[in-house]
Amino acid sequence: MKKLYELTGEGRSIRSIAQDLGVARNIVRKYLRSPEVPKPKPRPKRKSRLAPFNDYVQRRLADGVDNCVVLLRELKERGYSGSYTILKEYVKPFRRQRQPDVTVRFETRPGEQAQVDFGRFRMQLLDGSTRLVWAFVMVLSWSRAIYVEFIQRADVTTFIRCHLGAFAWFGGIPQRCLYDNTKVVVLDRDEEDRPIWNQTFLDFARRLGFDPRLCHPYRPQTKGRVESGVKYTKGNFWPGARFTDMTDLNRQVQIWCKTVADTRIHGTTHE
Repeated sequence: MKKLYELTGEGRSIRSIAQDLGVARNIVRKYLRSPEVPKPKPRPKRKSRLAPFNDYVQRRLADGVDNCVVLLRELKERGYSGSYTILKEYVKPFRRQRQPDVTVRFETRPGEQAQVDFGRFRMQLLDGSTRLVWAFVMVLSWSRAIYVEFIQRADVTTFIRCHLGAFAWFGGIPQRCLYDNTKVVVLDRDEEDRPIWNQTFLDFARRLGFDPRLCHPYRPQTKGRVESGVKYTKGNFWPGARFTDMTDLNRQVQIWCKTVADTRIHGTTHE
């Protein structure tokens, strides 16, 4: 445009200017007649690869699923070819704000400790009603390897059977297992605040040779690794779980433990 106006100021004809600039005479004439310097039209905004899936993402957000790792996995199954970053930026304004708790982390050696807990999961039946199932979760404190088993009854017999399944899964028994003050482990405390153990469970622990330990009452942070494991299972596995019965559910969660939970880069250890 600068060159066009310079040539015009020199008294050059439209034909001469068009030949010099290599453009049509109509274009030169159009720009010279314009009352102001022409501005380029804004380019149309490119449609996001996520746009065709926005309705699905909104439905999942309404279901309480705002974990982008889970959403990305589900979207890729439905043909989404975009990036994690695009999805994360889209979901960010809709995410629930969480205030992180600050807790000093206690480190352990390999094989020294496992942490155990139950998680409650609510599932919806075909008739629209809901029911609760339990998840037995054991996390190895050093590696953060996880074992999850869904059960219908959280009694001491099932609790012991789940331990056997976890020890077989990990291929060994830790020196200590840390629990909260659940009745399947400890029945009460005496006048000196010493635990009154569930004798059936204590006998099981002694026979297998591991030392049961209790976290401080009302301090779930003491076993923060398994608390995080339960939350991770709820946030990463459970939202996409579709199953026919408990056997099918446990088959799926074992695959998830192997291929997702134990292969990810851990957010705390970065390993």
